[in-house]
Amino acid sequence: MSIKIGIAGYGNLGRGVQLAISQNPDMELVGIFTRRNPKTLTPVLPCNVYSIDDCDAWKDKIDVMILCGGSATDLPEQGPAFAKLFHTVDSFDTHAKIPEYFAAVDSSAKASGHIGLISVGWDPGLFSLQRALFSSVLSCGETYTFWGKGVSQGHSDAIRRVEGVKRGVQYTIPIEEAVNRARSGENPALSTREKHLRECFVVAEEGADTAKIEKTICEMPNYFADYDTVVHFISEEEFEKDHQAIPHGGFVIRGGKTGADNKNRHVMEFSLKLDSNPEFTASVLVAYARAVYRLAQGGEIGAKTVLDIPFTLLSPKSPAELRAELL
Repeated sequence: MSIKIGIAGYGNLGRGVQLAISQNPDMELVGIFTRRNPKTLTPVLPCNVYSIDDCDAWKDKIDVMILCGGSATDLPEQGPAFAKLFHTVDSFDTHAKIPEYFAAVDSSAKASGHIGLISVGWDPGLFSLQRALFSSVLSCGETYTFWGKGVSQGHSDAIRRVEGVKRGVQYTIPIEEAVNRARSGENPALSTREKHLRECFVVAEEGADTAKIEKTICEMPNYFADYDTVVHFISEEEFEKDHQAIPHGGFVIRGGKTGADNKNRHVMEFSLKLDSNPEFTASVLVAYARAVYRLAQGGEIGAKTVLDIPFTLLSPKSPAELRAELL
């Protein structure tokens, strides 16, 4: 029996989720739910498209709804709202607000008897798992997370919501000196600003106040305020030519010491290099949708994160197959 999936929101991430579902034979896409006029939306693969206002009618026909809205303004409202109707998976990535978002989804999901799996992707998500694993294994040490060089979907979405911005994209760039120091095992104290540069390319609306746009971006809390941020204003033609790809990646590095005198140094590292940030994130969401379905079959409810999910629930293979093939 196929796991019946719905997609709420159909931007880059939603399209990636549809493609990822097509690669998983145990899943079936029931429909795409959009705030746009459904008749104007053309999916990358044939699929039924519905108004997001009609979700109530699908309450008992979808096993897991994958939420593909942005973290800045969409998910804070949609996460708790959809958890009233469905088991959900989302990619909320505003790290500083995860505790309060978890609490809101948890309250809604428990009241309705659903699971709301939040902050699924590669960071938060896979990188969160590595930070937990590395720090557990090397209890004496420091963990460093570097992102990029690549396009941050959440930060780019935040830029596009600034008044006067027509189009925008943000590249997160690790500072090479900081990466090398982390890899050396010396466990340096590095500030947020010392680890990354944020570079923004913006197409402004005609007549917009570019100085105000730049100030708003650079001072935006939770996104840019803690970083050295560079804003470039470019033409729409240049944006079309040079800023259509969505690559990303990054590293989690743990430097630790063992022994009676902490003499022996060790470095653990996990890295990703992604041609398409949204398509990879979508693949993570779809794997975790399978886990949510299985947890729901066992009667679990409430908000969850990737830290709560056993790896065996992600795979379409049985535990016996996994033991034989991977252990």
